[in-house]
Amino acid sequence: MTTTCHRKDTVDPARWPDIIAAPRTSRARRRLTELILRRALDRLPLRARIKGTPFAGLGGPLLDIEDPDAFHARIGASGLVGFGESYMAREWDAPDLVSVLTVLAAHADELVPAPLQRLRGLWAPRHPAEERNTRHGARANISRHYDLSNDLFALFLDETLTYSSAVFRSLPATWDQLAAAQHRKIDRLLDLAQVGPGTRLLEIGTGWGELCLRAAARGAEVTSLTLSREQQVLARRRITEAGLQDRARVELCDYREARGQYDAVVSVEMIEAVGAEFWPTYFRTLDERLVPGGRAVIQAITMPHARMLATRSTFTWIHKYVFPGGMIPSTRAVAETVRDHTRLTVARRDAFGPHYAETLRLWRERFTRREQDVRDLGFDETFQRLWTFYLAYSEAGFRSGYLDVQQYLLTKEDHVR
Repeated sequence: MTTTCHRKDTVDPARWPDIIAAPRTSRARRRLTELILRRALDRLPLRARIKGTPFAGLGGPLLDIEDPDAFHARIGASGLVGFGESYMAREWDAPDLVSVLTVLAAHADELVPAPLQRLRGLWAPRHPAEERNTRHGARANISRHYDLSNDLFALFLDETLTYSSAVFRSLPATWDQLAAAQHRKIDRLLDLAQVGPGTRLLEIGTGWGELCLRAAARGAEVTSLTLSREQQVLARRRITEAGLQDRARVELCDYREARGQYDAVVSVEMIEAVGAEFWPTYFRTLDERLVPGGRAVIQAITMPHARMLATRSTFTWIHKYVFPGGMIPSTRAVAETVRDHTRLTVARRDAFGPHYAETLRLWRERFTRREQDVRDLGFDETFQRLWTFYLAYSEAGFRSGYLDVQQYLLTKEDHVR
C-alpha cells in the first residue's frame, strides 16, 4: 500500500522523491509502529490528536496527526527520518512546533522501548558511505548546505551574516539585539585567543567572514579556510569593501591541507561537520598549526556522551536533508580526543546553550516572516517546511538540554611533552 501525502500537487516529485509518497510497509509493521508510538505518546506531557482515535498524551502542546497511515508507515520504515519527512509532507503538524519537539527531545530516551534501543543497529538507517568526511566527501557535504544560496541565508541572519550561536546580555532576546550579541560572541573568542596587532591567526571555517573582519580590524594577519565557494566569494567581497584585503585572505581549502605556523587558531561550530572518525585529525591540525605557547579557541555544539554513543552510527533526518556527514560530539569526547591525540590542554570551557535556543528562535521567526522572499528565490513550499522543521528541531534540542554549546580554550605549552 502506498499512501500519498496531503497536497501532493504542491510537491515536486523530482526534487522530493521521498516526500511525494509514504514508503510501502506491511500492515503488521504499521500496526506495530502505531502501538509503540501510542504507548510512548500516552506517557508524554503533550496532546496527540490522531485522526479517528481518542487523544493521546498527558496534556500539553498539540501534535496533530492528520494522516495516521502515512505517519506510521514512514516512522516504521525509517524512524526519525520518517518523522521529519512526514512533517515535510504535511501528514502531521503542530500549532507550537518548538514546544512539541522540545517535549520529544526531553524524553528521547523513552520514545523507543529498551529492547528495540539495544537493537538500533538492526533497524536504524545507516550513513551512506559517500558522505564520509574524506577530503572529497567533506567538500560535497559542505556544498550541499552552505552553497544553497547566500541570498537565502541573508533572509534570516542578521547583518553580520553570522551562522552560529550569539551571546546575549540577557534572555529572552529581541531581534535588534542579535547583531550586537554576535559581535559579543566573536569578540569573546578573539579575546580568549589573545588576538591583537600582528597576531598570525588561522580561522578554520570562514562562514561569511565576520570573525575574519573583526580579527583583521584588530590588526591581526588572518588566513581563513572554507570549503564553500559561495561563502568564499561573499567573504572576500566583504573584506575588500572594508579595506582589509592586505590583512585577511580567504582560501578554498580543507583544514587538513592547511600549512604554516600561527599564534592562534579559531574555529566556530566547525567540529560538528568533521565526522567522529576525523576528530583526531581535526585536533591534531590545531596542534600542528600552533606555535609553542599558542592558543586555539573553538565553539562547539555538544550532546550528552551516552546519547552520542547510542546514536553515532544512526543516519538521521538532519543528515539526509540539512548537514550530511555531521556528528555532534560530547564534552567527554572532545576532552579525550584532545588528551589522546594532541599536545594541547583544555584550559577553559564555557557553556551557554540557552543563548543558542534564543538565537535559533530569532532566525526561525524571521525565516517564517520572509516566506514570500524565500519563494521568490526559487525555494518551494516543501523546502520551507524542511527549514522550518530544521530550525525548530534545533531550537528544541537546546531548550530541552539535549544539546548544549561550548567555547573552549586550548593551550599549547612552550615545551613538548
